[in-house]
Amino acid sequence: MAKKSATKTQPDMIPSTDEAQPQFRVDYREIQAFGTLKHLPIALEGNARTQSVSLLNQLLADTMTIRDLYKKHHWQMTGATFYQLHLLLDKHYEEQAEVVDTIAERIMMLGGVSIAMAPDVAELTTIPRPPKGREDVPTQLSRLLQAHELILKEARDAADAADEAGDDGTNDMIVASIIRMNESQVWFIAEHLSETVLTRSDA
Repeated sequence: MAKKSATKTQPDMIPSTDEAQPQFRVDYREIQAFGTLKHLPIALEGNARTQSVSLLNQLLADTMTIRDLYKKHHWQMTGATFYQLHLLLDKHYEEQAEVVDTIAERIMMLGGVSIAMAPDVAELTTIPRPPKGREDVPTQLSRLLQAHELILKEARDAADAADEAGDDGTNDMIVASIIRMNESQVWFIAEHLSETVLTRSDA
């Protein structure tokens, strides 16, 4: 009796496109232009939101700049107070980085678009650019204090404008997160420029 031939099963059809393959080649598409405002139901008029977004983007650019200035001086610190200042400047860097996120998210909450990239920050910041090289400690600290003063002036003006426009959320954020933190950092930095000596002779 002849044996029946074994039935051959067909392999599963291989889909033409592997579902696990990332589709990374896409056409880049901008969905909201910088300087525009989308409507959000937050009971705040468009002109107030437009004003706050503009003022906050300026504060964001300068806060990102002072954040990076702190990291530059943290890396390039020198001298007898190296250890203390190396740690202090890094602490201040972390605090500024947290505020950067707070400002950017507030801009987005208002329906605006926050700046984000270094070239855009460089175009907008009012803080003078330091040299690429290493500076002495008094110069490093003086640069930081100058940057703080610029930011505090901007922040006070922006807080007043937000208050007058009825933007309580922006006003509260500027006072609580920007002004108070920068004032505290100014205190810590400025005291390092005092000429008080570590020891004195009572003779």
